[in-house]
Amino acid sequence: MQKTFLTALLSFFTLTLFAQQNYFQQNLNYSIDVTLNDKEKSLKGFETISYKNNSNTALDFIWFHIWPNAYKNESTALFKQINSDTSRKEKLKNVTYGSIYGLNFKVNGQVAKTEAHPNPQFIDIIKVVLPSTLKPGDSINITTDFNVKLPSYFSRSGYAETEFMVTQWYPKPAVFDKDGWHEFPYLDMGEFYSEYANYKVNITLPSTYVVGATGVMQNADELADYKRIGAKNASTRNDKPELYNPKSKSGTKTLTYSVSNVPDFAWFADKDLVIQYDTVKLASGKVVDAFSYYHNKKNTLWVNSIDYIKDATKHYSKWIGEYEYPVVQAIEGPKNNASGGMEYPTITLITSPDAKKETLDGVITHEVGHNWFMSMLGSNERMHTWQDEGFNTFYQFRYEAEKYKSNSIFGDAIPEKIKELPTDKFLASIYGALSNVPMQSAIETPAADFKTSEEYGLISYAKTALWLYILESEIGQEKFDKAFQAYFSEWKNKHPTPTDFKASFEKSLGVNLDKYFSLLNQQGKF
Repeated sequence: MQKTFLTALLSFFTLTLFAQQNYFQQNLNYSIDVTLNDKEKSLKGFETISYKNNSNTALDFIWFHIWPNAYKNESTALFKQINSDTSRKEKLKNVTYGSIYGLNFKVNGQVAKTEAHPNPQFIDIIKVVLPSTLKPGDSINITTDFNVKLPSYFSRSGYAETEFMVTQWYPKPAVFDKDGWHEFPYLDMGEFYSEYANYKVNITLPSTYVVGATGVMQNADELADYKRIGAKNASTRNDKPELYNPKSKSGTKTLTYSVSNVPDFAWFADKDLVIQYDTVKLASGKVVDAFSYYHNKKNTLWVNSIDYIKDATKHYSKWIGEYEYPVVQAIEGPKNNASGGMEYPTITLITSPDAKKETLDGVITHEVGHNWFMSMLGSNERMHTWQDEGFNTFYQFRYEAEKYKSNSIFGDAIPEKIKELPTDKFLASIYGALSNVPMQSAIETPAADFKTSEEYGLISYAKTALWLYILESEIGQEKFDKAFQAYFSEWKNKHPTPTDFKASFEKSLGVNLDKYFSLLNQQGKF
């Protein structure tokens, strides 16, 4: 009996060590110059990518995502998906298409040939054929011009009135890992899987715009203005905020942003945005800059948004692991959009109506929380959506319960007598009610395989949160928290798979979790 146990234990640690030795991720550095033409709703850019091959495989080509082409016509995978979902096809009324063009890839100065993807729906993927083989351990510089016609805002990227949501906007190498290439088309229902990289981005645009972007602004005078104005607005919180007043109302300005070790870069621009600024001090003593940007309108609940950003950052840092980046931000997006928001490293777009403080706080917290589950833990969201949305929803539910005795799924339907319960019993009631909601699909379902957005949301978000709650209830919150913190520490800034998550938890807890992880493939109720 003891010999069998020791043999099994040795086998487990051998497999774990082998998996760690087998792990690699590519090394990328971006330098991008981009100019916004706000009249033509377009971008003109040039990028240089330093790409180091850390794999044991020689590469003859690199797959690139050229996401703006997903918006080009009705035959792309994006439009096909939205049109097949009755709950989403209304989004496509009166849309303006987008595209990317003017690409001219060069590798170390040599012209590189390109090939289209064999699937005609995937015009947002292109193969860049390398002039010579990229050997393991070697690096290359890839350059290209690019021009983008922005679509009207209906799926993450685009423009709406005076606001620009510049996301999925630059040519971007697909992930190459131990399982090979992960090239896939842009979809509305289903998110991303991206290589970690360092970015330096120069954004040129009319001087009257306020910009929020991934990373830290390097323009000292502009940053000082944002902080001074933002600190005053965070202090006064009334209907007469101080607005950004550029030194010149004509001409353009160039803002530079820098950030290290993130999976993506996004930026947002609008006129007359209210800026709020404060700092977040974490338990270690680390101080993080916090910014909020929102529309200048009366009686908006966004006057307290800076508090929600700070609270979310503190809670997630305490529960999971310390916030890694020097800045955390949220920006209010277009009005009356059906989605709640969309996350990018260090900044999130919020499109949920601000009808109640609990709901606005909840959605900001969820989107800020994606800095952990998307950015610092870079799982493959397209294949394992639950590792992103489900984990994040679990912690959002905990945040809402502790702070408000509320829940973003049940909303006003929660009886007052339930709200009077202690937090642990309140959560038990919420998850008890959730366990009776019909949820047919298995949690471990690729995003593209869900038939409707309702099922995608219910399974990837709610059913996964319920699964984590079951696991937490069995082992106890204290042990669960320590195990999750160990997982975060072990896999931060990497690409953990479900197998990695399971192995990390089993190592922390010293128990076999097959019984619980088998539930990920279970159809219907647990």
